[in-house]
Amino acid sequence: MRPVIALLLGLSLFVGACDKRAAAPEQAAAEGDGTVPDGTVPDIAPAANDTAPEAAAKVDRSHKGEAMPAYRFQDGAGKPVTLADFRGKPVLVNLWATWCAPCVREMPTLDALAAREGAALHLLTVSQDMEPAKVQPFLTTRKLTHLKAYRDPQLQFSTGMGVSLPTTILYDAGGKEVWRVTGGMDWAGADAAKLIGEAKA
Repeated sequence: MRPVIALLLGLSLFVGACDKRAAAPEQAAAEGDGTVPDGTVPDIAPAANDTAPEAAAKVDRSHKGEAMPAYRFQDGAGKPVTLADFRGKPVLVNLWATWCAPCVREMPTLDALAAREGAALHLLTVSQDMEPAKVQPFLTTRKLTHLKAYRDPQLQFSTGMGVSLPTTILYDAGGKEVWRVTGGMDWAGADAAKLIGEAKA
């Protein structure tokens, strides 16, 4: 009996340690690389009883006024860029990964947001995948035509900022943080539009 109890205790500690920051059900902890044996990324669709992404999102304003980080990441062509390259209009940075189920669920709403906002907002979906080659095929397969394949193969954003996935951060035109949202959200909805409007106020 003792070995069984010890095994159960060890298992509960392991599961609890996967993502201690995960306060919302729409956050993800790493589950390997999320691929099946043939190397493809499976489609992840919400189950019928899933909570709507917007219900799980948490808005954090404790970093308001902080300057955007100077991390170098890659655009779709592999060219190094920084967030400062996009100053001059509001910048919405979404940190995501192909293996992250809540990230995948919110991607179509980010694509719809990018289509709606057009040139008024820089929307950067910065992948935290360790295999950058997966990112563009992922977007192409799902017909997310308004999103670009920005990549951060060194995972500077998620590790340097100490955030879970998905996390979305809004910067104003001057490069100062307005808020960050932890967890999945409906970015095409009215609540998101109101939040994004804060960078234009």
